[in-house]
Amino acid sequence: MTTRDRFLAAMTKVYARCMLPLAHLRAPGHARYVACQWALAVRFPAENLEGLNPSLFVAFTTARTEAFWCDGQLLGVTSGHRDAARQHRMYIEDLSRPGLPKVLHPSESPHVKGMAIDVRPREGALWLELNGWRYNLYRTYDNEWWHFEYRTRRPVRLPFPGVRLSHGPKLSR
Repeated sequence: MTTRDRFLAAMTKVYARCMLPLAHLRAPGHARYVACQWALAVRFPAENLEGLNPSLFVAFTTARTEAFWCDGQLLGVTSGHRDAARQHRMYIEDLSRPGLPKVLHPSESPHVKGMAIDVRPREGALWLELNGWRYNLYRTYDNEWWHFEYRTRRPVRLPFPGVRLSHGPKLSR
């Protein structure tokens, strides 16, 4: 974590604490949740949680509140719901790159269904990997520390997107 990141994290925590009284007026009994969402919206201004499945939205915002207040960890989203057209463009671009696949076809992508998020920073993702099961949030690929999905049961973690484990590993491409 850079000095800048540490400074911004500290300022986010100070801002949340300063906002607690106002959050209590706005939402008695839920002030910590509200102050956390406000502070993280300032820290991660480009974050977009629109289009997420309601279960994922509640699970993630509850988890990030717990991470923030109990363990001092910040959790932001770099990518959540994607429409099928955007996912398709990303998929086509990924096909032209060498190496393991990183993007699924829109018909297979949990991002298109609003059931996946890509999180940041890495420390927050580690917290979510260790604690996400309490919120039905699971890291699903070995090669993507940032990718988490809402699942009602713990999934088998795959080495990378596109792998099928029935009858041995193979690509879905």
